[in-house]
Amino acid sequence: MTVERQTDQRPGRSARSRALTAILVFVLLAVALFVWNPDDLYLWVKALHVIAVISWMAGLLYMPRLFIYHTDAETGSAQSESFKVMEQRLLKVIMNPAMMLTWVLGFYLAWSGFQFQGGWLHAKIALVVALTGVHVYFSRAVKAFAQDRNTRSARYWRFANEAPTLLMIAIVILVVVKPFV
Repeated sequence: MTVERQTDQRPGRSARSRALTAILVFVLLAVALFVWNPDDLYLWVKALHVIAVISWMAGLLYMPRLFIYHTDAETGSAQSESFKVMEQRLLKVIMNPAMMLTWVLGFYLAWSGFQFQGGWLHAKIALVVALTGVHVYFSRAVKAFAQDRNTRSARYWRFANEAPTLLMIAIVILVVVKPFV
């Protein structure tokens, strides 16, 4: 009896297929809402935006943890190869689509709800741009790890793990409190 590992091709295709199905369902739901155009469309879009943000943040908070463990794995080992697969899947299947949906739905909310007005909104968008920068940085790190070119220590990645957390806290405060109206 052979045991399939997550680094095998079949489980990877299956995971990718499930993820693409979930993304397709999410996008079809969003399109259906815009076609249906209910009176509370803004609230529906806001709910989808929050779902996308939660998914994106989950990835941004988990990726550096993977980097910490990957840094401790011996280059070329089965463990290191597993981390490469995990990092790639997290980035391509969860983080990238969630980030894109967050931006698209967020722009709709910013325009339809606030016409891009308000100091708090400008500050929030600036912090989301910074969060996107963190995402891009982590994406480049995934490529470096995939090529066995990571030069950072586990301690470095522990500190890097704090960046999305701090940005998230500031963004949530801006959204809820709206201090610069």
